[in-house]
Amino acid sequence: MNFSIITASFPIDIETYNEIKLLCETAFETDKYSYSSVLNLLESRQYNVKGFFVLAYDDEQDQLVGVASSIDQMGLNTYEWSILIAPMYRGIGLDEAILKVLGDGLHQRGAEGELALVIENDTERRKFVEKYGYSYSFSEATFEAKPESMELSNSISIRPYIESTDKEALITIFSNAFGDLREESIELITYNTVTAGRILWVAVVKDEIVGTVTSSKEGEVQWVTALAVHPEKQGLGIGTALLNWVKNFAMRNGEKLVMLEVEIENDRALALYEKAGFLKSMQVDYFIYTGE
Repeated sequence: MNFSIITASFPIDIETYNEIKLLCETAFETDKYSYSSVLNLLESRQYNVKGFFVLAYDDEQDQLVGVASSIDQMGLNTYEWSILIAPMYRGIGLDEAILKVLGDGLHQRGAEGELALVIENDTERRKFVEKYGYSYSFSEATFEAKPESMELSNSISIRPYIESTDKEALITIFSNAFGDLREESIELITYNTVTAGRILWVAVVKDEIVGTVTSSKEGEVQWVTALAVHPEKQGLGIGTALLNWVKNFAMRNGEKLVMLEVEIENDRALALYEKAGFLKSMQVDYFIYTGE
């Protein structure tokens, strides 16, 4: 067999998008994993996202049989990547060849860090990344819920973020919730207010900002990100109100799912999401490059 391996920077053309989508669907029939999210398929069509694909074609069949996706999610020059090989082409060294081209692409882009993504229970891929110097770092679970009309609390109002009045309060909330430096909180606020499809919301009680969430539209999904509640206001139903708000917002917009990601070690957040009706759909393990 003869293979061609090329790279394609984001945004990709619709033909390449459909080829990767078909490969994901083919792999799903065998693996029962939804690969499109870990391959950042939706983001790959956006102009404001830094990333690239490595594409492996079987020249004789003129068919895409392997792909790697690499994306700088936060614009911090740290790339997350994952590899998918068509079931019929596994075990012949194609993933090693793709990884080499991927590494060249990261070097050319001056990547300052990288994380390899492995779907939970994919033991072969875990062995592969560990073989090439990646060590387990943390895991994130994906939860999902159906959009629905939810009863909202009369004592909590939720509205879009206003920079002139809300910025300092959100910096405080983010710093307490995520341990971010002031500059990191400002970067997060900027990212969530200038990125297409994202809306930064704030929860207000008696004229005081007590919490925040960002909704991010991707296709027919509203993602929940950057959910945080002021430490002195936790346990008062504010987190639940913000989640219900996004469910309502998704229903009004006609989306099919509300989804979120959370680190599995975050027991408090897991309890909140499950209480709000979110169910775990997938887990992704993250491996950081150590070179060891």
